[in-house]
Amino acid sequence: MNSHPIPASDAFAGPAPDQPSLSLAAPSLAEYFADNAGDGAVTAFIFQQLHAVIASGKPVLWVQDRMSQREAGKPYPPGLPEDLKMILVTVNRPVDALWAMEEGLHSDAIGAVLGEVWGDPAALDFTATKRLAMRSEARGIPALLIRRAAHPNLSAARQRWNISSLPSRPDPDDDRAPGEPLWQADLFRARGRAPGQWVAGPGAQGATLEHHVRMDLGPDAPGQDADDASRAAG
Repeated sequence: MNSHPIPASDAFAGPAPDQPSLSLAAPSLAEYFADNAGDGAVTAFIFQQLHAVIASGKPVLWVQDRMSQREAGKPYPPGLPEDLKMILVTVNRPVDALWAMEEGLHSDAIGAVLGEVWGDPAALDFTATKRLAMRSEARGIPALLIRRAAHPNLSAARQRWNISSLPSRPDPDDDRAPGEPLWQADLFRARGRAPGQWVAGPGAQGATLEHHVRMDLGPDAPGQDADDASRAAG
């Protein structure tokens, strides 16, 4: 276990050798499952990963379907990073959210595309995630998809996370007040790296690791990735 905080200063740079990291390896599709459908930890964690995009000045295209917005709420600007530039799109159906995400990935003016889709709609199948992953990689623009009230079914996402809130740090000035937030971040599927479980918190240059524990989920764990599925089918 590593008890020394490690800054993830580049949101899309790979980890140093033998050093755990919360960063995305490269622009592609990543999925984030909320442990509780109304938990805001998943959004906070994502914007820590997007530190470099926010610093670049490019806007984040944020697409919500109606059910996600109804259950989890609209983005609240005072609670978001101060330098964040955001384009908010609300659509009625999950299929429209996926279409808007893919269209956003065509634009070089966009720094990242963030989508929220509620549940397990038929439109969000392996083909849809493969299209988003390939478009993201071809354009060099990160695509991030929040899944609430959802199951980790078959997906082409290169990283798949489960994010939940933890008790906050103590406030240094008032032991009865909450301090900075902490999250449990479980990377349960990834291409090109081992799964892992972290206690993480915000840092000046992005997410900061507090502890890291290697996870061995075994072949029958939920959230089987596309490579595993292809090998099983072959």
